[in-house]
Amino acid sequence: MALQVMHEGRFLRLINDGGWEYVERCRTSGVIAIVAITHDQKIILVEQYRPPIKARTIETPAGLAGDIIGQEHESLEVAARRELVEETGYEGGRWHELGTSASSAGLTTEMITFFAALDVEHTSAGGGDESENIVVHEIPLTELRRWLASQATAGLVVDHKIYAGLTMAEVTI
Repeated sequence: MALQVMHEGRFLRLINDGGWEYVERCRTSGVIAIVAITHDQKIILVEQYRPPIKARTIETPAGLAGDIIGQEHESLEVAARRELVEETGYEGGRWHELGTSASSAGLTTEMITFFAALDVEHTSAGGGDESENIVVHEIPLTELRRWLASQATAGLVVDHKIYAGLTMAEVTI
C-alpha cells in the first residue's frame, strides 16, 4: 500500500503508510524545546492551555522553526532564541544544543531538538504571541520536584519534556 495523505490542514497532515496512520507537521523546518536556567539556578517554565488535552500544562518553552513567512530557513538555534524571548521574556546566556528526540514515535514524525540556555536574564514581558496566553514561572531547581507535584495535584498536566530536557542538560533536581 502506498503512502496516502488522508488530510492536510494548515499545520498538520494525516498520513496512512501501509495501514499505519500518523501525523506530520507541515510548513515548519523543526521543533525546539529550551531548558532555560538563570544565573541563580532557577528554571524558566511556561503554563498554557492545550486544547487537545483540554487542560493547562506546565512545559519548557518550545516552538517551531521555519513557521514564519520570510523566515522559513531559520536555524533551530535562532528559532529557540526567538521562542524563549517571545514566550518568557528571557534571553541571553550561553546556548548549547543538547540533542534531538522523537516526541511520540508511534504518532508523529515530529523530532524535537533540545537546547540549554544558561544564565538567561529577564528582559521583556514574554507571554507569547497573539494566539497564546502564556504564564511564565521561575522556579528554583532545588524546589522543582515539589513544585511540579503541587501543579499536578492542582490539575495541571506536567509535560515530560521538562524531565527529558533536564536529563539531557545533566541538571540535577
